[in-house]
Amino acid sequence: IMKITGVRIKKIDGTSRLKAVASITLDEEFAIHELRVIEGDNGLFVAMPSRKIGEEGFKDIAHPINAKARMLVEEAVLKAYHESLE
Repeated sequence: IMKITGVRIKKIDGTSRLKAVASITLDEEFAIHELRVIEGDNGLFVAMPSRKIGEEGFKDIAHPINAKARMLVEEAVLKAYHESLE
């Protein structure tokens, strides 16, 4: 079972919807950078790293395969974000 063994948060000051950029470490062996904490219409959520694809918009370049993995990532990142506010 995947374990998130590290989360780093870089808060973004200002009035934009982007509140922070995060990096996570999985099993102390694999890092994923550029996850974004965004203030959405229904509260905070975590957007996966993505890149621009021409005029088509953006495509995730790293993402959880299932809902359970997405929940683990989002909970860990949002917990670290809230702790960084204290």
